[in-house]
Amino acid sequence: MLLEGLQLPLTTPFYSDGRLNLSKLEYNVRRYSKTPVAGFVVLSENGEATMLSDEETRQTLESVANAAASEKALLAGVARDSLAGTMDMAEFAAKAGYDAVLIKRPSPFQENSDHRAVKAMTTYFQAVADRSALPVVLYSTGPEAGEALPVEIVIALAEHPRIIGLVDVFCRKGRFEKILSGTTHVEDEVTVTTVFAAVTERMRRQCEAAADELIAASALTGGAILTVAPTKGISKTRTKKVGFQLLGASTRDMLDALHAGAVGAMPSFAAAAPQATYEVLAAWKDGDQGLAEEKQARLERIAERVEEELGVAGIKFGCDLNGYFGGSPRSPQLPLTAAEREEIDALMHGLRN
Repeated sequence: MLLEGLQLPLTTPFYSDGRLNLSKLEYNVRRYSKTPVAGFVVLSENGEATMLSDEETRQTLESVANAAASEKALLAGVARDSLAGTMDMAEFAAKAGYDAVLIKRPSPFQENSDHRAVKAMTTYFQAVADRSALPVVLYSTGPEAGEALPVEIVIALAEHPRIIGLVDVFCRKGRFEKILSGTTHVEDEVTVTTVFAAVTERMRRQCEAAADELIAASALTGGAILTVAPTKGISKTRTKKVGFQLLGASTRDMLDALHAGAVGAMPSFAAAAPQATYEVLAAWKDGDQGLAEEKQARLERIAERVEEELGVAGIKFGCDLNGYFGGSPRSPQLPLTAAEREEIDALMHGLRN
């Protein structure tokens, strides 16, 4: 599976009383589907995954899968502290139609990288990949060097044929270069469209199902002459060779990660400003370094405050400002103060969609 482009990490909406608001989630996904993002990531750190019960997790995964446009890739955050719990959710994601699962290290090992912890983490990830029906993308959530998934574990896991890439919040140039240097021999062949966009089995099935639902004009009675619109499908594909795929998950370091070898990005701030975030990747892909730096600079100061300091509450209010439903984070996380909302409103004045 190809991971290139902007993979948008969705937020999870709640009612004012804390209940899961699936209708607003589906509204967001349908609206995001009209933007140039390559795919959606459900229940990453942006989605407050640890705040949801298992049943709420299943409902969220199902709602996004039903609302997303067929051409958008779908990644499901299904990690649990136990292998059994993770596999239950991975199996549900496969049945719901997802393209890959996003797995982070279990919480008992979040800040522990001694020999025993390294062995336990490596075994956990390998076991998930062995049993999962979907490709596995590693997820390193630590913003600091000591919290990031160790490079040696990433390189070892890249040998597994079902582990296709890494999403990394601590996306420093030196770290990415070490990972790419240690995985140069890893190679996979993926299916893409003629313009090199991702094609997955789910996308094929949905396009075929849509075509089957069309009623032939010749089968209709009543003598009326009808024009039947053609179904948007995947008519031609090609293959592309890819290595171990890296994605940066920090808005501030997005451009640096791309220069260091990342094939795409999953920055939290993209949920609040998908178009502005995408423009950095578009300029970089077009080879316009000056424009890419200009677009990146416009985001850095805003993202530092909204994404890194205020976190999910800041991202959600940014969503509200741009016509997506954000709302408040789930308790015990606190909503923004009036002063913080005014500050974000001013910061994002030039980033309205």
